Amino acid sequence: MLGGRRGAVDATAPPVAFALGWLATGRSLVGGVAAAVLVGTAVAAWRLRRGDRPRSVLIGLLAVCVAALIALRTGRATDFFLVQVLSNVASALAWVVSIVIRWPLLGVLVGVALRQRGRWRRDPALLRAYGRGSWVWAATYAVRVTVFVPLYLGGQVVALVVARVALTWPLVASALAVSWLVIRRSLPAGHPGLRHPVTVPGSGAAPEPAPEPGTEPGTNPGTEPGVGTKRERPPRGERPLR
Repeated sequence: MLGGRRGAVDATAPPVAFALGWLATGRSLVGGVAAAVLVGTAVAAWRLRRGDRPRSVLIGLLAVCVAALIALRTGRATDFFLVQVLSNVASALAWVVSIVIRWPLLGVLVGVALRQRGRWRRDPALLRAYGRGSWVWAATYAVRVTVFVPLYLGGQVVALVVARVALTWPLVASALAVSWLVIRRSLPAGHPGLRHPVTVPGSGAAPEPAPEPGTEPGTNPGTEPGVGTKRERPPRGERPLR
């Protein structure tokens, strides 16, 4: 779901190539951009040859090209990482908002992967567990923003590349392990797990009001329990008192 090791290569190879090309050409922005685009194109061709989805491959290559164009436009090497910084800020906000509106993104992603649609949201325990697990992923993006922004503002190109590598697959692997542990501990004992949501019929709707005393089926208000809807007649020869 997250791209695996090949996704980590896509995320780290072009920035590393940019830094190496930038240093090898005497801190030439053109040299760094050329190296990043060449490596990004090579990675895209390798993934297409392995049979990966063309859409995901082209999106990865497009991100490298956009980063290169921004750096060439501004003339600053650190702007090659501007898209990365902004995307992490947006991702952190998206995860937090999804938790607040009770559509945690971790549940959405796992639900799509397991083809559950929205059934997991009708399981209160699972909804709560996905919300807690999503905070772990929101924290990963917050960590990246906390590290990337000072380095970006300080013009630290090499440090940005090192941080990019360190905070890609190692951080993702840690988030997977911790969020899975959080979900397992959040689910009550006896819960069947992520693949089998315990859907509660009518969950989220207001409960039906309890019937008032004397209004049970087969009775009328104001009658004694057990007396039917028909009124009993007095015996013959007796008239009711007026």
